[in-house]
Amino acid sequence: MTKRNSFILLLLITIISSCSKSFDTQEEMTVYITDEDNGYQYKKTVNGVDYTLQYRPTDLLVQQELPEKHTPKQIEDLRKQYGKYLYFNLSMSKNDQELLNGLARDKQRFGQMVNQLAFEMDQKVHLYTPEKDTLTMADFIYPRMYGMTDATTIMIVYPRDKKYLNNDYLNFTIEDLGFDTGEIKFKVETNKLQNEPQLRF
Repeated sequence: MTKRNSFILLLLITIISSCSKSFDTQEEMTVYITDEDNGYQYKKTVNGVDYTLQYRPTDLLVQQELPEKHTPKQIEDLRKQYGKYLYFNLSMSKNDQELLNGLARDKQRFGQMVNQLAFEMDQKVHLYTPEKDTLTMADFIYPRMYGMTDATTIMIVYPRDKKYLNNDYLNFTIEDLGFDTGEIKFKVETNKLQNEPQLRF
């Protein structure tokens, strides 16, 4: 193969790999983003605490809001609305249980953890560039599940600011929440966020 042909082949592979994938169903997309090889889900276990960070593509949120009978304009409007932000689900568990389950007997620690999860995650979780420029969290949502699930899951929302997405990656960190884990860090590939999968509505 000539150098020119090799270059063209490499260029084609780059173009194809940078295109957004599309799916017919929410279930198909969920299977795709749950596969760590595809770059939308990251996992770490430190000192018995399991951390899973998963990026939630815009169309998954659009799907939740769309009425059964919808128009192309409704899809477009919702994509504009949700497309202004980056959505991450951060799940944390210890012994395959919510974090609070292991603290139930210690009222003081239990109360502190509830307070952290409900009101202080914007101080505990950070997203920043390799140059340490920090994105300000737009919101976070912590639904109390009262021991009904096997993990504590929080949705974390950041503005989709293009100047930050021009970096190769962003650092997503979680401060130690009282389980002697130290700071947990994930490198989030920005090309995945810019070419996120879509649903064929």
